[in-house]
Amino acid sequence: MRMLHTSDWHLGRSFHRVSMLQAQRDFIQHLVRTVHEREVEAVLVAGDVYDRAVPPLAAIELFDDALHQLAHCGVPTILISGNHDSARRLGVASGLIRQAGIHLRTDPAQCGTPIMLPDAHGDVAFYGLPYLEPHLARAAVGADRARHTAVLGAAMDRVRADLATRPAGTRSVVLAHAFVAGGAGSDSERDITVGGVAAVPTSVFDGVDYVALGHLHGCQRITERVRYSGSPLAYSFSEANHRKSMWLIDLDAAGAVHAERLDCPVPRPLARIAGRLDDLLTESRYEPHEDSWVEATLTDPARPREPMARLVRRFPHILSLAFAPERTEEAAHASYAQRLRGRTDQQIAEDFVTHVRAGRAADPEERVVLSDVFDEVRAAAGHEHAGPGADDGTPDGGAGAPGRRPRVPGMRAAGAGRTRPGGDGAAEVAR
Repeated sequence: MRMLHTSDWHLGRSFHRVSMLQAQRDFIQHLVRTVHEREVEAVLVAGDVYDRAVPPLAAIELFDDALHQLAHCGVPTILISGNHDSARRLGVASGLIRQAGIHLRTDPAQCGTPIMLPDAHGDVAFYGLPYLEPHLARAAVGADRARHTAVLGAAMDRVRADLATRPAGTRSVVLAHAFVAGGAGSDSERDITVGGVAAVPTSVFDGVDYVALGHLHGCQRITERVRYSGSPLAYSFSEANHRKSMWLIDLDAAGAVHAERLDCPVPRPLARIAGRLDDLLTESRYEPHEDSWVEATLTDPARPREPMARLVRRFPHILSLAFAPERTEEAAHASYAQRLRGRTDQQIAEDFVTHVRAGRAADPEERVVLSDVFDEVRAAAGHEHAGPGADDGTPDGGAGAPGRRPRVPGMRAAGAGRTRPGGDGAAEVAR
């Protein structure tokens, strides 16, 4: 069985206010060409089809066009919902479009019901595990706890139970949208942490031949049988060094995996540059980035005048500007409160554990204990102070936190904000 594994299309998403719709359209065309040219037998889309639960009309039209093209190829396509998708909206009319070979799996209750696709060696069972929000999916999958590992483990128990009823030698593929231990994240993934514990061990997926993962935006191999395709396009400057790809997977008669990485089209390269303004404007080493989307960080001791207007003449596609002056003795003695700003209670507690144990960090079981304690405290506080915004997961120093500095227009310190090009000088707050 030859499969094409992709995920995290995020249709409708922009990049620092630059529309990515044409780049997304180009990717869909590239995907369809690859299906034809490489004689793909099944297309796997592991979640986050859209960027928002209620996507813009242009994104819906692009997805509709993608489904029509894939159906016209005559190649079965299996899609699951991710944490950015509205599972209910994405799954509308799934029973009808299944007749065209498009299989949408958005209901946790269907985790143990496979899509059976035959090839020259027999049947392959495909199980679609949509993003399982622990508190919402716990009952549907029969998990004993509202934790990512628990709900995903319960869903996989259903998969293995169904496989046990199939003929010996039935090969199996799972699509899942989750943060698996060993994966490397980026700035553009929405946090799915519950109480600070989100990563699930690869052992959760034991017993199947291939696991097509979505959620993390970097293409990566966790194990030979467990892989992330990553997003086809970069959605943050933290992905500047990513090689955007899909996995072409051949599953042989014995269920062994043979993987080939296929590159995706790059609409424009990304570059992160840092230095004093005069150096960025004059040094030849920055020439390769003159046609890139650029994130610049100025290190001048004092803020230069009109830096964006000067930079845009050399880098016409600059999108983000930050100010990180070279460290002074005063900056080296930042207050304890400043160092904690933007960190969650869970992160602060884990830092404390690491500090008092001479660098030995909390292990996964200890992190769960800490998480449970904070959940109990939040639950108790919620009962006492119920109201709008209670227990919304906002980190200390986040929106609405007491003592937070007000937002101001213009250029701000790196880590506190970035300035976008434009006449209004509005600050892009980077958290």
